[in-house]
Amino acid sequence: MPRFRHILDTMAAYKPGKAVAAPDGRSYKLSSNESPYDPLPSVVEAIAEGARQVNRYPDPGSVKLTEAIAERFDVPAGHVALGPGSVTVAQQLFESVGEPGVEVVYAWRSFEAYPLLADLAGVKSVMVPLAGEDHDLDAMAEAVTDRTSMIFVCNPNNPTGTAIRRAELESFLDRVPEDVLVVLDEAYREYVRDEDVPDGLTLYRERPNVAVLRTFSKAYGLAGLRVGYLIAPEPVATAVRKTVIPFAVNHLAQIAAIASLRAEDELQERVEAVVKERTRVREALIAQGWTVPPTEANFVWLRLGERTPVFAEACASQGVAVRPYGQEGVRVSIGTPQANDAFLAAAGEFLQSK
Repeated sequence: MPRFRHILDTMAAYKPGKAVAAPDGRSYKLSSNESPYDPLPSVVEAIAEGARQVNRYPDPGSVKLTEAIAERFDVPAGHVALGPGSVTVAQQLFESVGEPGVEVVYAWRSFEAYPLLADLAGVKSVMVPLAGEDHDLDAMAEAVTDRTSMIFVCNPNNPTGTAIRRAELESFLDRVPEDVLVVLDEAYREYVRDEDVPDGLTLYRERPNVAVLRTFSKAYGLAGLRVGYLIAPEPVATAVRKTVIPFAVNHLAQIAAIASLRAEDELQERVEAVVKERTRVREALIAQGWTVPPTEANFVWLRLGERTPVFAEACASQGVAVRPYGQEGVRVSIGTPQANDAFLAAAGEFLQSK
């Protein structure tokens, strides 16, 4: 047999959100934090026009998209690094610091790809338990050693939806050594409405060891095309660009992302619709008797413990796919009003049956 890395024997594959269907054919996929809306007509038109050039390789440097992002956020183009989805940019970050003996600190539970990326990069994960549903930043600061090269802070956190406020985050950053990179993973930033939750780009401008990770997969509705980006001081962005594979961001993805930035005002209307539904769903769940933490993302979190698998199966029987996490809880994406109503009906029925 060919010989492979021993770490592969201990790794579980990433589990994407699945779709389900009720006996009557109803199917609502609330398991993957996708936008429930089709791409805007102007974005579809740009993709269709771009399809005429797919016989050619994409721009390997994604120059036009890089410039568009730099202009949108008023940062130097040299501070932008791109990848096929923010999870791949995160992988590039892990590879940029990955050496024997290196440690990377992050909260747990948080984005489930972090442990996989750490293992593949050959670094040691230092997983700091959440304090309830929130990051325990004091414990994370105490977990930093002279072997720590990077810290991931998912804000808002996936899967709990909770967000860290300004004073707490700034106090934490003050405690982190300057040679430790802090990555603010802000995949859900566009859904944040709490004014006390800081924009990571403000912090990045003030601190040379802060990087911000974002995506076009959520609010921009381009999950199927995979575009993520990093904004960071130039030495960080340069290191990340060195780890990208050639032609990583495909031609249509680059075109669609640029078109989405141009149509941002229209996209924000859709984001507001999701935020409105998020509030409605959370309030309805609380009225039913559920405990639901405040959320600044496009999903809600129910900590169910050992009831988690049973609840997920009950929702599936009604054609609603939710995302179970072992014996911890379920994450439920905000979908269309119809999909959300189907979930609320399933959740209410589950409580009544207990």
